[in-house]
Parts: sequence; C-alpha cells; structure tokens
Amino acid sequence: MRRVLAALLLATGAARAQETPPPPELFVASLPETASGVPGTWDLSRDGSTRRCVMTLTGESGEAGRRLFFPAGCRKALPIMNGIAGWLFTDGTMRLVDRNLRPVLMFARRPDQRSLLAKAETGEAYSLVPLQIQAMRPPEPAASGPAAEAGAAPPTSTAEPTASEPGPAPGVYALDRYQDQDVCRLSLAPRDGAAAPVHVLDGCRDNGLAIFDPVTWRYASGRLTLVAKRGHVVNLVPMGDGRWRRDPETGTTFLLRKIEGP
Repeated sequence: MRRVLAALLLATGAARAQETPPPPELFVASLPETASGVPGTWDLSRDGSTRRCVMTLTGESGEAGRRLFFPAGCRKALPIMNGIAGWLFTDGTMRLVDRNLRPVLMFARRPDQRSLLAKAETGEAYSLVPLQIQAMRPPEPAASGPAAEAGAAPPTSTAEPTASEPGPAPGVYALDRYQDQDVCRLSLAPRDGAAAPVHVLDGCRDNGLAIFDPVTWRYASGRLTLVAKRGHVVNLVPMGDGRWRRDPETGTTFLLRKIEGP
C-alpha cells in the first residue's frame, strides 16, 4: 500500500512539473549561428583597458576569407589589428585571420551568450561584442490577410508603465567608458506609454554609440532598454544615483550617468 501511495505522489509531482511553464528568456540571442549572421558592425576591445576598435565585417569574399574594414586609428589603439586581414566563421567559431588565413584571434562564446572572448598568443584577452549585425535583426513580420495586403502597419504596444516601475528619470545622460568620462550625451524624453524617444546630442565622441544610433527607450522589469533604428537593443540595470550600466558587463564599460533634468 505504501508503495502505491509513493508512486501516486511521484506521478502527481511529475504532472505538476510538466504543467509549470518554463521561465521566460531574459534576452534574445544575438550571436550568429552561421556566417550569414555575422556581417555588420562589431566592437573589439582589449579587456582591462580603454583600447577598442569599432569595425565592419562584410559578407564579401577577399584575399583572406571575408573582408573587414576599420578606421586607421584602430592600428594604434589595438596593435594586434596590424596582423588582421579578414574573418572566417567555420564550425561555429569566429576567427580574425591574417593574410595566410592563420587565426590571429579565435573567439569562443561567453556563458552569457552575448559576446565573444579570445586570447592572443601574448596572453591578452579580447572581447568582441555585436553592435549591429544580421543575426540581431528582428524577424520580418508575416504578411497575410487583408490588412497586410492594404499595407497596414503592424500593431504597437500601448501598455502603460505601472506605478511600481517608475524607471529612469527623463533628462540628459552622459556615457562613460572605463576611464573615459562623458564621451557622449543622450537625451531621454519623458515616457508617454511603453516607449519614448532618445536623442544623441551633438559632439558625441563614441563611435560605438553613434553606429548603434538609439532612437527610443523603454523600461520594464527593472531594465532600461535602448532600442536602435533596426530593432537592436542594449539593456542596462540600475546602479543607484541615476547611473545605469550595461547588462551583462562585457567588452568596454558602458555606463549612463544622469547629469541634467528634463
């Protein structure tokens, strides 16, 4: 009899476990699964320093794998760039290669699945963070029905923020990068619904943010989200005193600090 009762309890527990919905995903995967998802802009930085380079990886074939482009200043900021002539994506691994297709930096996914990490022969660690790449583009909405044929715009969210989620105060925020302070300024407009405009103010000295080009911001579940024109996002979490840091903390420091009111 006891064995029967134990079996019934185990069966009931298993049924309840199956009924429990899986926890929601905290983020949308943004790293490429295939070479077709790689083209776009990437931020390469040397860990523990302010040295970084914003480069463009293209889908065009070149003399050393696929072509890439970067400003001339990258060679000074990151001398390792002097030996990089192209990129390859094989067996699920991202490589920056020299003219002979030998890997200069071979990247592996970090556990958070949001950035890539590589170690040079000298032992230096490098982070590669996607800014705007094919793999990050949101899927195209399916066109079907009379509304789609008429060219109607897809519905937008009109959810109002709750009183328990006040979110960041509107105003002007400075972008800090490691030891470089106030490299760019953003103006967060007051919210009138789920999202509100963001404006990058004149004089921005941060190429990464300029390329990302945020246009709106929203707040939900304790996170400030900057949304780019193409739908790419950067999530930030509060640090107190009007400061917000990128979550997760990968690559070069990304910290927003409130400096002016609305």
